[in-house]
Amino acid sequence: MIRAPLRPLARILDARSKGENPDLIERENLRLRHESIRERAMGRAKVRLWTLAISFAFVFSAIGLRMGYMSGQTPVEPVSELGANTIQAQRADITDRQGHILATNMLTNSLYAQTANMVDPPRVARELAELFPELNEADLLRRFTDGRSFLWIRKVLSPEQQQAVHEIGDPGLLFGPREMRLYPNANLAAHILGGASFGDEGVNSAELIGVAGIEKALDERLRDPAMAGQPLALTIDITLQAAMEEVLGAGMTMMQARGAAGILMNVQTGEILAMASLPDFDPNNRPSPIVAKGADAADSPLFNRAVQGVYELGSTFKIFTAAQAMELGLVNPETQIDTSYLKIGRKRITEFENKNYGPTKSVSEIMEVSSNIGTGHMALMIGAERQQAFFAALGLFDASPVELIEAPGAKPLRPARWSDIVTVTASFGHGMSSSPLNLAAAYATIANGGIKVSPTLLARTEPMRGIRVISPQVSRDAVAMLRRVVVSGTATLADIPGYLVAGKTGTADKPRPGGGYYEDKVINTFAAVFPADNPQYVLVVTMDEPLGSSGGEVRRTAGWTAVPVAGEIIKRIAPLMGMVPAVEEPAPDEITAVKN
Repeated sequence: MIRAPLRPLARILDARSKGENPDLIERENLRLRHESIRERAMGRAKVRLWTLAISFAFVFSAIGLRMGYMSGQTPVEPVSELGANTIQAQRADITDRQGHILATNMLTNSLYAQTANMVDPPRVARELAELFPELNEADLLRRFTDGRSFLWIRKVLSPEQQQAVHEIGDPGLLFGPREMRLYPNANLAAHILGGASFGDEGVNSAELIGVAGIEKALDERLRDPAMAGQPLALTIDITLQAAMEEVLGAGMTMMQARGAAGILMNVQTGEILAMASLPDFDPNNRPSPIVAKGADAADSPLFNRAVQGVYELGSTFKIFTAAQAMELGLVNPETQIDTSYLKIGRKRITEFENKNYGPTKSVSEIMEVSSNIGTGHMALMIGAERQQAFFAALGLFDASPVELIEAPGAKPLRPARWSDIVTVTASFGHGMSSSPLNLAAAYATIANGGIKVSPTLLARTEPMRGIRVISPQVSRDAVAMLRRVVVSGTATLADIPGYLVAGKTGTADKPRPGGGYYEDKVINTFAAVFPADNPQYVLVVTMDEPLGSSGGEVRRTAGWTAVPVAGEIIKRIAPLMGMVPAVEEPAPDEITAVKN
């Protein structure tokens, strides 16, 4: 920068020639120089002030926005990570066929302690023990003071319990958000759902895993993140399930039965519309298994009698023998069969209460009166090898393929050697055991025209493609026989007007653990098909050690126990399924001419 001189020579000489004071020129130039310096300094100061003002405005605006954002968030407790892996906590809902929720997730909190941050461990232990009766004060205090830095106190808290813990006010008590499995219908369909519990756990989340039922059988699908938003739809209808459980429970109480099971199945698809086992449990608070030495698994409410119960199912098997004999062309419904005498080796086959049904009866009449001797003669005509093949084709020798984790372990029991006596006794449901669910599937096969049915709890997206077991004509004849049993045979208490129920009773003595059979303990079963003129549904009801009564007399047969319970279930559920009662035409001799 070039400065102008304060005493320019030309102006000084000119001022002197004019007699003026040259110092005035210097002072004037000095003043102008100072003013120029001052203006430049003020310009720089203004730029700095504006820059500072803009910077302050930006910073305080950012701080204000952040404070506003934070004020709208939920406070989060400080947490201590237990591991580096992320836990997948979300689990898909389970619904019934109508979309009603059977199992879902609920947000809750767990309670844990960081003992290093505790202010007063004795007080905390005392107040937690008062708040949660299952906790022991001495045990809590020991764990708070034994040197560990972290411990779980409670895996699930209600909002009220969380607030109560907050009021204890100790900084060492912390909460971890998580999801828990909720079953809003409590005991309803408990054995189907099974239950869920926590797997891998962290303070921020916990993994939900299935422990029984369909929750465990389809655990991988329910935990799949890609399927989290897609509920698993079951075939059961919660309304039908509730009706079945209510009637079955009332019947079990009335008959003083040890347990009961019921299955309602679509004969065309194998879809299970309702399935119950009593006694049951609440999957929200699943009880522990019975582990006492020598305890019977059936004593536990966790035991699913419909699937895990492997029983001798008695005379319900007789229709299988008749159907096979007709399919082989050995008999027809009117064929006369010897019902007077049958002896295999040293074993004589007798009828219930030693009844005598005469020298012969037709196949239809044998089903109607439930003759052991007549059925045994048909079984011998069939032969052991063909009988076993037929039972296998019906699925009676295999564990049910239904989508429950308990199903594969419930394999039917059969003799190692299939002798003639086994052929005869198996023909009327003794000497071999299967589950009520297997029985329901076999009856569905007999009723639907002869196509093998595989039971399922998942809606079928394609038509069922089972093998043909019997011809459509044999299927119609077999159902007609079952209808006769209900109209005038051993199951008349299930003859519900308008619904054309067909079915077969079965009463089987319970085997003793050491061999032989009890004389006063039975498993009673009724397998029903309805409507008989166009079979759509199978209902199987099984009761363990029931005691029916009539006229003051104790009755243990299925006709007095399982049959009336099944009849009441059909009366309840048929209208719920939209079934319109059929108007049965009266017999010709019942028609009365009316003159107007």
